[in-house]
Amino acid sequence: MIGAWQQVQSQAEQWTPQEVLAWAFRSYGDGVEIASGFGVEGMALIDIASRIRANLRVFTTDTGFLFRETYELMERAQRRYGLRLERLRPRLDPEAQAEIYGPALWRRNPDQCCALRKVEPLREKLGTLGAWITAIRRDQTAARANARKIEWDGKFGLVKINPLADWSAEQVWEYVRRHDVPYNPLHDQGYPSIGCTHCTRAVKPGEDPRAGRWAGLEKTECGLHLPAPALVEIAPAREGA
Repeated sequence: MIGAWQQVQSQAEQWTPQEVLAWAFRSYGDGVEIASGFGVEGMALIDIASRIRANLRVFTTDTGFLFRETYELMERAQRRYGLRLERLRPRLDPEAQAEIYGPALWRRNPDQCCALRKVEPLREKLGTLGAWITAIRRDQTAARANARKIEWDGKFGLVKINPLADWSAEQVWEYVRRHDVPYNPLHDQGYPSIGCTHCTRAVKPGEDPRAGRWAGLEKTECGLHLPAPALVEIAPAREGA
């Protein structure tokens, strides 16, 4: 006999993003918030959610290395949607990280840099919630291919809700244009996926949309949507080394 949780998961696969979000807000109240990196999918999700719930609670991981255009979009989104935006920041500012781990950690060990600047701040935040909402889509990366619209996040120990899991990039852009949703102008300059300045470049014609993230490395995810990775730690830099 199918359990209640499995039944909800199964039913949710037939739901629209609006229905998934309505379920999330009804089920978790203030215990669920939207995580956004302010990519085009994130902006579409915020727009959809704003039509269902007032005073949206949104958080973002501010690594200190984001593009100027991303920061400007955050301000635009706050004004348009009246967001209660919380910026999660790493314990180490960029200067402190360079002093402890050496310069350009993102080049020598990008997994550890992402862990310090993204994963750990997120982990602390998610420890205060019962569920979190993301804008990931199944066709973005191999790691996201099996994402359910409602699933248990074993890495962080709470429910994870992915209302746009079955949308294509074309569906996202059609929604954004139809509703005049603000988006990052870098998307129009060859940046389909936008992260930190040091680890993001424009993609070339014919390249995979994620080719501009950590270019030249066997890496397509920052770690937020992966099982806990086995990181190769870089020891703190020794004074005078």
